[in-house]
Amino acid sequence: MSRYLLNKFLYTVDRDPELVERYREDPAGTVAWWEQEMANEILNCAVAEKSTWLAFTEDERKALREQDHVALFGLGAHPFLTLTLFIAMFERDHGPLEYQKAYGRVLQQHYTLPYPDIAT
Repeated sequence: MSRYLLNKFLYTVDRDPELVERYREDPAGTVAWWEQEMANEILNCAVAEKSTWLAFTEDERKALREQDHVALFGLGAHPFLTLTLFIAMFERDHGPLEYQKAYGRVLQQHYTLPYPDIAT
């Protein structure tokens, strides 16, 4: 399990409006493409640098494909990253703050203190 890779996915997708829409419309395809093309790209390098070892576990792929913020939280994804990305994808389908409140309620149904470790 790589909390780093989960958070990298959430971070990079959230910062690209086209990727946000792609992930909203085709989560499985976006996850597969991102893992193949982007997961091993080292961020913030002047020249494209790549590593070779980063890959999602099957549990991580499933949670990302299903856009399951509860499972992602349990796997160590940072809740701020899931919330900001999921607001970009789903808030338009709800009234003001409705999505954010529902996001919190669902997490409360599954987790109590102490929360899963989200440190990377």
